[in-house]
This record gives sequence, structure tokens and C-alpha cells, in this order.
Amino acid sequence: MKKLLFLALLFSTIWNSNAQTNPILDRELFFGNPEITGGQLSPNGQWISFLKEYEGIMNIWVKKFDEPFEKAKPLTDSKRPMSGYFWSEDGKYILYVKDKSGEENMNIFVVNPMDVASSGVPESRNLTPLKDVTARIDLVSKKDADLLYVSINDRDKAWHDLYSLKISTGELKKVYENTERITGYNFDWDEKLRVLRKTDEKGNSIMYQINPENKLEPIYDFSVSESAYITSWSKDNKQAYIVTNKGDLNLSTLFLLDLATKKMTLVESDPLKKVDFGGLSVSDLTKEVISTSYTDNKIRRYWRNKTWEANYKFLTAKFPNREIGFASVSKDEKKMLITTYGDKYASDIYYFNTETKELVFQYTPRPKLKEVEQYLSPMTPITYKSSDGLEIPAYLTVPVGSKGKNLPVVILVHGGPKGPRDNWGYNSIAQFLANRGYAVLQPNFRASGGYGKKFLNAGDLQWGKLMQDDITWGVKHLIKKGIADKDKVAIMGGSYGGYATLAGLAFTPDVYACGVDIVGPSNIFTLLESVPAYWESFRASLYKMTGDPNTEEGKKRIQESSPLFSAHKIVKPLLIIQGANDPRVKQAEADQIVVSLRDKGKQVGYLLANDEGHGFRKPVNSMAMYAETEKFLAGILGGRYQKEMPENVAKRLEEIRVDIAKVKYEAKE
Repeated sequence: MKKLLFLALLFSTIWNSNAQTNPILDRELFFGNPEITGGQLSPNGQWISFLKEYEGIMNIWVKKFDEPFEKAKPLTDSKRPMSGYFWSEDGKYILYVKDKSGEENMNIFVVNPMDVASSGVPESRNLTPLKDVTARIDLVSKKDADLLYVSINDRDKAWHDLYSLKISTGELKKVYENTERITGYNFDWDEKLRVLRKTDEKGNSIMYQINPENKLEPIYDFSVSESAYITSWSKDNKQAYIVTNKGDLNLSTLFLLDLATKKMTLVESDPLKKVDFGGLSVSDLTKEVISTSYTDNKIRRYWRNKTWEANYKFLTAKFPNREIGFASVSKDEKKMLITTYGDKYASDIYYFNTETKELVFQYTPRPKLKEVEQYLSPMTPITYKSSDGLEIPAYLTVPVGSKGKNLPVVILVHGGPKGPRDNWGYNSIAQFLANRGYAVLQPNFRASGGYGKKFLNAGDLQWGKLMQDDITWGVKHLIKKGIADKDKVAIMGGSYGGYATLAGLAFTPDVYACGVDIVGPSNIFTLLESVPAYWESFRASLYKMTGDPNTEEGKKRIQESSPLFSAHKIVKPLLIIQGANDPRVKQAEADQIVVSLRDKGKQVGYLLANDEGHGFRKPVNSMAMYAETEKFLAGILGGRYQKEMPENVAKRLEEIRVDIAKVKYEAKE
């Protein structure tokens, strides 16, 4: 009876002709805090830590392995969502990273998991209590469990010096002062600093080894149009596993680089010759390769270790029609937490003992979502050709129960642009929009990562041009296939996806009925002027993508591709969402396009959260944002939306809604 009552409260009774049997699912299922997530085994496998809500924010909790989750106790009381956490090698500490309010000034914190026996929440220590720095973890020592190597930009905001950090005392010792544009530090199995990477003002890079005389010796170089990185070491520490696409290579490929002779030995490239090298899994115990992986339409694995392969096959047989992920592994590599997941399923977490084959259910992050899985939609990989014939991979999600024809559509554009891509699997935004009655297209436009160097660099100087065509031609494809109602297409995205939204409305005003811009740049001039200081090594790459504002040709290109200067062409409704503390795409990017559209009498709405940065991370803010978004889309595209919302969400929505009449922006000289 209780379950039936919950379902009755959860579902709305609003229906449409495309999916008569689908209830509106509560947006909290998609954007509220999961009940439990981020589970990790302690190194000895005797404890489990995980993230669970504490005073509205996901915090770290811990329990003994054989205890029920109800017996767990909170370990932290952070008021800001964390950017990640992990156990020290000896299990004495749990460390985590977070900023204050979205400004990305990251500090490293530590807490003793055994302190949970005392009442209340134990106190965490800030190991890098420095103001306005972005601390990065370069190495978590396995030889000395009390040691980290971290890089901090305290001396020079643009460049990170390398420090050793003692966890127990917080003692910081400078190991290497970065006065040479160093952008990476690599340690071998003995945890000896072996390789440094420097990037010059043109964006070209050189890797140097530290030779026995403690001098830097160049071992590998690559241009701003190429990439290379060290991902692991051979068992004897004489060779580095390096992933590169230098020279004639299009797809990034795994090699072994002998540091003494500089000889490169091919290890592996994609056997199907479709995508870049994905990942190398190496055993910490044996120092031998376990597997390699590639992200195609789905993840493909190639096993080198027979025992791991047998375990993987055992798990896939136990969970047919599900993908398997390895979430956490004990120090002896005999106990692990595994994830079973799919595109239209709530994921489940299990404990797995590799010796006994014992498999024990642990938790479902979103158990209420599991109760309504029949209303989730499959994600289908598709391809289509862009304006110049380039084949664009994409994912299409169509509302379950619909005929898939003449639907309102949301084009959901990912951020980046270089590097990120959309992947197959459960996507909360796509499922949310599909439940509201929209087909959702996620295009991996040129410059998306993983499809080779040529595809990646094909986006250079193509912001608002061929990159935008890749998205526009996706709309054309859906119209041609009869999937899309040509008069009911919206564009939406965050970061670069926000830019693409503005560009779509400004440069192709007849294609879209409306747009939702989430932390997107409107003026590439001001975007380039205001990037964080520690992006200095990335500046040449940015100019290569967008144009160099120091040249006349670059200025012309940037002027043409900045939506702000074509704001007069925007004729369709626009919703803009921004974090006030965003260090990448600053509030000015939103303010200036809002002012421009307002002064031209255009229809524009504006949400601004004073406690967020580059994207909303607090659940109440996310819930408010998507409540406004679904109402906005429904009013124009005719989809469905959930009218009711919790009191705290309604209150927060009113707090972040901006009166556009009061928005001011003064351009700098």
C-alpha cells in the first residue's frame, strides 16, 4: 500500500498523444541527491565509505563492511559538494577535494575515518589552507602512505610548483619550483620524479627526463595540434607507456618509450581503427597490464590478464544486458565494488570477491528510479553527414511509447569543445527531456574527443561555422527522417554547448524555436581576456580554436563567431542560466547578452545562482534550474512539465531569477 501511495504521489496525470501510457516522473528522480553513491572499499576491504546526503549536501559516510548501511555514520559536513575523495594507502585517512562556492580554488582536506566513533561529525583538516590557489594531486604514494605529491600555484597563479605533502602533519615541502612553463609531472613505480613536460608560448610541448646527473634531457616532443601523455610504466621502470597521435598518426596509439634509447615500440591501437586509444589498466601488485579499452558507441575492452577476463565474463553472464564497471578495488585486488548499468536502467552496486565468486548487493544510488524503469528511453547511436560531408556520430533518445515521428526535439550540445564527448549510458538530462515528450539528439560534433586527431582539429577556427553546421545538419537529419517537427526544435547545452545555443539562435534563427544557454560564452573576446591565470599554458590552444585576438585576421574571426555581435538576429525566446562564481565563463558573458537582447526588445529570461560556478552542483539549484527549463520548453514546444515543486525549490527559484530590467554591463576599454 505504501508503495502504491508513493507511486500515486510521484506520477502526474498529464498525458500526450505520443506516449499515452507515460506518467510525468518527478524531476527529483533525475536531479535530486542520490540516496547513496560513490562507494569505495578501504584498502583492506574491511570498511566501505560512500556519499550520502548530510544537511542537503552529499557528504562522506563510513561503515564496517559487514554492517548495514543504516549503521553508517557521517564523516564530513561540507556545505559544498566535493570534487572527489579517496582512501590513503594504509586506510588511516580519507582525503577529499573541494572549493568554496564554484570558483574552482581547490583545497585538499583530510579526515580520520576511525573518528566516527565519537559523537557528531569529526573535524576535517585543510592540508592546503592557501587562499586563491588550485591545488592538484600528482601522486598518492603507495610506498609511504603518509605522503602525497601535489602541485600548487601559490607563488605564481599561472604555474604550479611541485610539493611533497605529509598527511599526518600537513607539512608542505617544495620539490620543484616551476619557472619553466612546466605543465606536467610524472613519477615511476618507485615514485621517483622521472619526467617533466613543458609547453611553450606557441602551445608546443617537450617531455624531459631527469637523468642521473639531475639534468633535464629531452625525450619526446609534439606540436600544439598533437597530444601525448605518459599513462604508466613498464615493470622494470625503464620504459614509459605513452599515448600519442604525433606525426602521421590520426588515432592516438599506445607505445612503449625507452627512456635510455628514445626508441618507440608499438603496443596497441584500436583494432577496429575507429577511435582513439582509451585507457590502460595496470595492476599495482604485479605491475602488469590488465586490459586496454576504447570508447566507441559503447566501451570496448581487450583483456591481457586471463584471471581478470574470466571474472569479467562471469559478471557479464550474471548481469545480461548490462554494462559492468569497476568502481573500487581492495589493495590485494581480491575484493571489489562493481557497477551494473545501462542506458535506461538505474545502476546497482555489488560487492564481488574474485576468489570465492561471492556476489553481494550493496545499494542502488537511485532506488526510486528503478521503480519506474519501464518509463525510461533507450539511447541509440546514430550517424549523419554534416554540410561538408563529414560523418557526425551522435546519440538519439526518443520518448518511450511514442511512434518516434513528428516529435518536438531538443538538441543537447555537450561542453568542451576539445576533448569531451557524449557517451552511451544513462543520461539524466536526456531521460528527463524524453519523459517530457521530446526526442533528444546529442551530437558529437567536430572537435569532440576520441575520434582521432583530424576530427578533433577539424574544429579549429570553426566556432559558429562548420562546428555549428554539425549541429544544424543533425536537425536536418531528424526532419528528413520524419522524427522532428521542424517547427518545434530547441537547442540547449552547457559551456561550449551554451555557446552553441547562442550561436544557433543568432546564426541560424529559422532552425530553432527557442534555446537554453547554460554558462555559455557570448563574446569570445571577453572569454579569452578573462580565463583563469593557470590556463596560461592552454592559451595558444585556445587561440588555435577560436582565433588570435592579437591579429587582425583573428579579431575578424572572433567578431564573426561571437553571438553577442549578432544578437540583433536572435528572434526566438532564450533562457540563460549562469553561476556567479564561474571562473571559466564569467558572469559578464551572461550579463552582456542579456543587456543586449533586453535593449533590443527580445524575449530573454535569466537565472543567476550566487553560490555556483561553471554549472550548478547543489541539488536545490539544479532542481530550480530544470523546473524553469521544462516550463520554458513546454510553453514553446508544447511538451509536458511538472507544475508542482517542493517549497525550498520554489523559494530558491525565485531567489535566482533575475529581473532583467536591473541587469547592467559596462564594457571595458
